[in-house]
Amino acid sequence: MSEIMLHDAAKAHGLRFVALRYFNVAGADPKLRTGQATPAATHLIKVACETAIGKRPKMNVFGTDYPTPDGTCIRDYIHVSDLAKAHSAALAYLRNGGASATFNCGYGHGSSVLEVIAAVRRASGRDFPVEISGRRPGDPPSLVANVDRIRSALSWRPQFQNLDTIVAHALAWEKQLAARRKSAVA
Repeated sequence: MSEIMLHDAAKAHGLRFVALRYFNVAGADPKLRTGQATPAATHLIKVACETAIGKRPKMNVFGTDYPTPDGTCIRDYIHVSDLAKAHSAALAYLRNGGASATFNCGYGHGSSVLEVIAAVRRASGRDFPVEISGRRPGDPPSLVANVDRIRSALSWRPQFQNLDTIVAHALAWEKQLAARRKSAVA
């Protein structure tokens, strides 16, 4: 709906815009200045990291019977720092006279739920409880961005598109949050 409204405003008022379609934003600022701090978050990487550091007793995998290589859902995870740079690239594009456009913000490749869990286990050095549950209604087997347009139109080049890097930054952030909570209680 927002994109339709942008198109209408562009026609009516001569507005130029770039709409960025986020895929699964993850990770944290590499310098740990900011990261996802949503209480009771359901984002897979955050949940897995919280489970690895003991904040959650276990985590669930919702379905292992999808038509994917390991039976779990596949998602395109984009590092928050790369997404921030996509915003800067979009502004530069508009400042240089670029036409209104919509771009997918992802990497064009995905990781399965089990691959994410394995990456968190590698990064944390911990094996943590994972419970297999049934599918959640509406979960598609795979959501991966087509990034051809953003790569050709913008000078955006992602730096953190490795799952292990994304997970390492998210885990470091979760450890920092836990330390902050612990010192606030003490």
